[in-house]
Amino acid sequence: MPKTKVLAILTLCAFFLPFAARAQEVPYDQPTVWASNPNVAEWEKMENARLDAGQKSIDQVVGVKGSRTIENTLVPFDEAVRQLNAALYLAQIVEQVHPDATFRDHATAMTTKASAAQTALSLNQDVYKALTGLDMSHADAASQHYVERQLLEFRLAGVDKDNDAREKLKELNEQLTNDESLFERNIADDQKSVETDAASLAGLPQDYIEGHRPGPDGKIKITTAYPDYFPVMNYAKSDELRHKLWATYETRAYPKNRAVLEDMMKVRFQIATLLGYSSWADYNAADKMALTGKNVEDFIAQLSAAAKPAMQREYAMILAQKQKTDPKATEVYDYEHRYYEEQLRRASYAFDSQSIRPYLPYNEVKQGVLDTAATLFHVSFRQEHGVPSWDPSVETWDVIDSGKMIGRFYLDMHPRPGKYTHAEMAQVLDGVRGKQMPEAILVCNLPKPTATDPGLMEYDDAVTFFHEFGHLMHHILGGQQEWAGISGISMEQDFVEAPSQMLEEWMHSPQVLAKFAKNYKTGEPIPADLVAKMNRALAFGRAGYVSQQLAFAAISYDMYKGDPEDIDPYAVVMSDARRYTPLKLVPETGDFYCSFDHLTNYSSAYYTYMWDLVIAEDFFQQFDQQNLLAGPTPMRYRHLVLEPGGSESANDLVKNFLGRAQDMTAIEKWMNEEFAGVPSTSAPTAPSSLSVQ
Repeated sequence: MPKTKVLAILTLCAFFLPFAARAQEVPYDQPTVWASNPNVAEWEKMENARLDAGQKSIDQVVGVKGSRTIENTLVPFDEAVRQLNAALYLAQIVEQVHPDATFRDHATAMTTKASAAQTALSLNQDVYKALTGLDMSHADAASQHYVERQLLEFRLAGVDKDNDAREKLKELNEQLTNDESLFERNIADDQKSVETDAASLAGLPQDYIEGHRPGPDGKIKITTAYPDYFPVMNYAKSDELRHKLWATYETRAYPKNRAVLEDMMKVRFQIATLLGYSSWADYNAADKMALTGKNVEDFIAQLSAAAKPAMQREYAMILAQKQKTDPKATEVYDYEHRYYEEQLRRASYAFDSQSIRPYLPYNEVKQGVLDTAATLFHVSFRQEHGVPSWDPSVETWDVIDSGKMIGRFYLDMHPRPGKYTHAEMAQVLDGVRGKQMPEAILVCNLPKPTATDPGLMEYDDAVTFFHEFGHLMHHILGGQQEWAGISGISMEQDFVEAPSQMLEEWMHSPQVLAKFAKNYKTGEPIPADLVAKMNRALAFGRAGYVSQQLAFAAISYDMYKGDPEDIDPYAVVMSDARRYTPLKLVPETGDFYCSFDHLTNYSSAYYTYMWDLVIAEDFFQQFDQQNLLAGPTPMRYRHLVLEPGGSESANDLVKNFLGRAQDMTAIEKWMNEEFAGVPSTSAPTAPSSLSVQ
């Protein structure tokens, strides 16, 4: 069981056991997650039943008489993991997506209760002794790896400490769970808006303008939700509007979350020091590929040095673009960077990002993501209709492999008040072979199509969609394991982004885009020369993207690298943003930490995104660059990287596929491709601000 819950790995559970076998193509008669359409009381009853079942399995482990075997010890232990995980995951996701605030409040309380049950298991010395007493010498490699990793997690939880220390750790972990939930709820509940007039929308797409009509008072409301926010930052000519919306976006959950974060930092520092580590950053790295905080720090410095030359060239070009309209300008502010980068692409690369949007109506992008994944991974998808859910917009889909249903996923894709404000894949159920299919959900905030609006997407949104779908496929394909504890994406946290980041490249392929990116008015496929222009233009900015992500990584690490009494969150944000990016910062930028929700679940490990981008680009180079869907590599990748789930170490997964450990050759080529004059066939999703996607 994880010592902290992991962002983007939030889960739901199905409610009824046992599952009867379904005839022929479907292995399990597994109800959908919201099949009973429960009210709060019914939902809490189901949650408590999961927790009770988990405790019974724990009692079974402890109550064994005689010699320990896999059957009498590991089997019930894994059942406890499955049940407690399911209860916690359901509480967390309902807390983030249910449209009713009262329901979300109950989910917050249940998150605390389920987390406490997991913490109690992680500190249960009798269970720890039972696992150490297992003779695994004749077990298969996956089972051996599972037990070895669980014993490490037990020690990191403090199971080998004295009674007083374990009681204190239990108390601290409960407090940490409360802080994490409150931090995230404060962000979700604080969707802000600004008021402006029609003139300030100049430069924005026509469908955006039509969707933002003035009210009776003549004012137009622009919210901080993604579909409102990013088009303004990319296209609005009004510097005043961009600045005002930026400041509003950066200060979500401010000042509420300052006190919450400071308490979270103190609690984590106490946990780390109680367990013998000098900082939370060191402690948090112990079960990851990085292993130590120092290795994280060194990685950030190494990649920053590699990105700096290209980043400086990019910044000089952006500043020159600004000087075309402001000759006296000597710097580019953080709130205007996306806008001038867009203007530069139009001027220097003959590419206008708005020219892509007519080819990206939401429903066609969704179908394109499904079709591409089906071809790449040799599976198919089947929608279940008339399925109850917490919101009418949620869709339910089955994953079919060789005629058999191997998993299920849900799509909750559009904004609404109180909902999680970013994009994530969330586990729904761990897969256990013969017992439970894996399930997952995408929680996104993409434009919602209507009878009069096709829901045209930003290109970055389409890339993000496939990125998150990559997590989903990893969870489903890796969820065919014997044990819940090694199902899906249960490996080291600093590997889980690599497969999804690699899959972003497929959304840059002319071959792939031509299959679904069609003009919503004419049906014309996206022209190949437009895709080529886009890829060339978007190759610009890669080093800046990496540098800004490294700023996030440094903020994440520096918040937790020492005694929180000596750390000022505002100062950390401002210092690291200046250190890793060349942008001029406005004062509101420093309040960004209040809405940086990765400081909860990723805590000090935001470096994962760049660590995994290094791996992702290395992986990508192994595919046929002329036809990304062809040849033996896709299935080789599925078998060696995705299907093992957490049954092997992440370092072994990398070596098995590459034939060696990852290195920086591919990422350096990727960052410098435009300046090297090499025609680009791919481009990054390049958020160009201190706003996390």
